[in-house]
Amino acid sequence: MAEAMMKKTAVHGSHHGHGGHDHHDHHEQEEMKTFGFWLFLISDVILFGVLFATFIVLRNNTAAGPTGGELIEMTGIIISTFILLTSSFTSGIALLEMNKGNKKGLIFWLAVTALLGASFIYLEVTEFLHLVHEGATIGTSAYWSAFFTLVGTHGLHVSVGLVWMTALIIQLSRRGITTVTKRKVNIVSLYWHFLDVIWIFVFTIVYLMGVM
Repeated sequence: MAEAMMKKTAVHGSHHGHGGHDHHDHHEQEEMKTFGFWLFLISDVILFGVLFATFIVLRNNTAAGPTGGELIEMTGIIISTFILLTSSFTSGIALLEMNKGNKKGLIFWLAVTALLGASFIYLEVTEFLHLVHEGATIGTSAYWSAFFTLVGTHGLHVSVGLVWMTALIIQLSRRGITTVTKRKVNIVSLYWHFLDVIWIFVFTIVYLMGVM
């Protein structure tokens, strides 16, 4: 009987060891995925740095065509900026709800963030259509090429963030708050804050300095 108990203890210890090993491997995988996202973010910083530098160099090359100051309506841009900065605040509230373990609150504030982001994209598309209607396209001059490329790249990133956030909301509703979903919420929130910071530079360099 003693021998049987020893075998049972050994088997239990073996299972416990495997469980601890699996947990350790899972933790390392999550850390590697987070590290991979940081590398992506660094590459994005370089990308936007190049686009900003290009715009600054080409900002006066309008080929005797329309300038940003003549066509861009700042009222819509200011509203867009307010909406995007507000979405950064709501994504922060979503993180607080996640840390409290409040699944419904987390999903609600992520949905609000996504709705604000979608409103931002709608206003940006409206602005682009207005500019095209007024005769400013990506091929009009070097200035407009740089403008559409920089602002459009940021808008594309926001659109990717919206798809990502929507998929995460669906996953949270099905699986709840887990180690994996926590990591994903933290990463998408960081990504969203990054886009807000980039937009502040866009607003300052392209619109305030370049238009007003």
